[in-house]
Amino acid sequence: MNHSLDRRRFVLGMLATPLAMHTAGAAPSPAPAPDVAPPATLPPWSPGYLDIHHIATGRGNATFILMPDGTSMLIDAGATDDTLNVSAAPKPDGTRRPGVWIGRYIQRHLRATGREQLDYLLVTHIHPDHLGDVSDASPLSAQGPYRLTGITDVAEMLPVGLLIDRAYPSYDFPAAPKGRFAENYLAFVKSRVQRGLAVERIRVGGTSQLAMRGGTAPFSIRTIAANGEVWTGKGGQTKNMFPSLNTLAAADYPNENVCSIALKFSLGKFSYFTAGDLTSYTYDGDLPWRDVLGAAARVAGPASVATADHHGMFDGLSADVVRALRPQAWVIPTWHIAHPDMLQLERMLSERLYPGPREIYATSLMTANHLANQRLTSKMRSRDGHIVVRVAPDGEAFTIYVTDNGDENDTIRSISKHDA
Repeated sequence: MNHSLDRRRFVLGMLATPLAMHTAGAAPSPAPAPDVAPPATLPPWSPGYLDIHHIATGRGNATFILMPDGTSMLIDAGATDDTLNVSAAPKPDGTRRPGVWIGRYIQRHLRATGREQLDYLLVTHIHPDHLGDVSDASPLSAQGPYRLTGITDVAEMLPVGLLIDRAYPSYDFPAAPKGRFAENYLAFVKSRVQRGLAVERIRVGGTSQLAMRGGTAPFSIRTIAANGEVWTGKGGQTKNMFPSLNTLAAADYPNENVCSIALKFSLGKFSYFTAGDLTSYTYDGDLPWRDVLGAAARVAGPASVATADHHGMFDGLSADVVRALRPQAWVIPTWHIAHPDMLQLERMLSERLYPGPREIYATSLMTANHLANQRLTSKMRSRDGHIVVRVAPDGEAFTIYVTDNGDENDTIRSISKHDA
């Protein structure tokens, strides 16, 4: 054996490894599965199918839904202004605002339905990575006294049938949201009302508020939680997790994250759970009522596909949440250098918490996070790109596509097929 040659190969391999990794932006994903034939593009939606698009702009959350009858829904439209040292680079690029890229993505995929309206626009909670940051550079809307970013960019580009959030009309529980992004969003809501456009507060426990406009598919969207109110699993009954505010110190009031809206989508055997930035962290048992995500997961689970809520951060997926949901695939809405936390990823991968194979996808994993957590991030199915879950009309099977977020061509990077 030529030990000198082996040492030389080892050294050259070690030198090549860092060069193969990008030093900024999103971490490169594993090579596409061998059954993919690039440059195939994502086939358009067809009647009867449920499509769930996790849009990867590198700037926050955005999930676009096409229901079996073509009814459309957008959950959040984040647009953060964080700098590139802590945030993924904007995708496809920075020539347009994230909300504009999201709007263009929706317009592109709505064509298959023959419709131009976004039926539902749902805001899980009032944070900029879910509805849009704003600054003096943000252009003014032509429709009202507010600026364009995230949610408002989308609403400027597409007519929106119904806007739904967690707090309309008062926005005073547990306390009025603060910040320029919140003021801008509330101005947008006020403008919609003045123009006679529909706005509603989310109703927990039922399936009628977010319903298909037509069709007879065995499909439903149930609101599992919002504002600390959680469905019990019986009819439309709910329970309140939060204690009376007058029993709490102001520092212990529920925050925006723990008030997030949680939803469960069902089509036949298939189910999908997502909950914005809902959390399970209880300050190490000191405030047990804050584990709203745990309560929501227990009543909603198991799920075929689930999001790692709050971007896979430290306060999101407890072991109990992972056990309850036990999906075949996790989707992590990543955009920040801290997304995901290593312990959360360990739990998602752990067969101690639930048996069997599973896949993990991230929308925009930063290279710095990948380098720090490579022992686990190397096990992910994909670390960058739009993640599209397409469910067969009978709900018996689903396919997960990862498409290129570097342009608007919907080029497929990988395909994974599953039984529900």
